Amino acid sequence: MSNPRHIAIIMDGNGRWAQSRGLPRSAGHKAGMEALHKIVNHASRIKLQWLTLFAFSSENWSRPQSEIDHLLGLLKIFVRRDLLNLHRENVCIKIIGDRDGLSTDIVMLLDEAETLTQSNTGLQLVVAFNYGGRNEIVRATKAIAEKVKSLHLDLDEITEDVISRALDTKMIPDPDLIIRTSGELRLSNFLLWQAAYSEFYFTEATWPDFSTELFDDAVHCYLSRDRRFGRLDNGKIGEKGVTSHD
Repeated sequence: MSNPRHIAIIMDGNGRWAQSRGLPRSAGHKAGMEALHKIVNHASRIKLQWLTLFAFSSENWSRPQSEIDHLLGLLKIFVRRDLLNLHRENVCIKIIGDRDGLSTDIVMLLDEAETLTQSNTGLQLVVAFNYGGRNEIVRATKAIAEKVKSLHLDLDEITEDVISRALDTKMIPDPDLIIRTSGELRLSNFLLWQAAYSEFYFTEATWPDFSTELFDDAVHCYLSRDRRFGRLDNGKIGEKGVTSHD
C-alpha cells in the first residue's frame, strides 16, 4: 500500500490531560496548540499532501463561555503568531465549517488565513472550524435542492459526485486515515460522508501527548492494512454485484 495522501485527526483529550495534572482546562488547550505545531511541521516535513484537523465543532458552543473565549483566543494567537511561518513553509490553509453566525472578527481571521496562503503548493492544511458533519450534509442538501427548484439540476442528475461537490470538502480528497486521540472510539460528527472508506487509528494518548512518533506509528499501521474498497483480494466485486467488506 502506498503512503496516505490525506490524514485527518480528531484532536481529543486536552481537558483530560489538564485534569490529570491538576491544571485548568485552558492549560490543556494551550498544550494542545503546541502539539498541533509539532504535528503540522512534521506532516509538512514528510511531504504529506493533505492534513485535516478537527479544531472546533459546532457542538463546542455548548461549553462554558470562559472555555469558548479561551479557544477563540488561541485561534487568534494562531493566526497572528503562526500564519506567517506557515506561509513561509509553503503551507496552504483551507477552512471548512459553517461561517453563518460567526462574529465578524473570527470570519476575518479565517479569511485572512485562506487568502494569504491560497497559492501555496506544499502541505494542504484543512482546519475544521464550527464544523459538524450532519450540518455540512444539511447545507449541501439545501444547496442541491435550490438547484433543482430553479431547474438548474434535474432530480435524476443527483449522484454521489454531485453531493460530494456540494460539501465543504469539494476539491479535497477523502481521508485515507482518520486518527483519534484520547481513547475514544467514535467519529463525533466528523467527516461523516467523507469517511466512508477511511481507515481508523485510535490511541489512548491525549492530544497534548500525541507525538510525531505516534503519528508515524499510525501511518505504519495504515500501511500494514489491506484496503479493498469493497472488492475481493483479486480486485473483483463480490458475487452478483454484492460488495464484500470482509
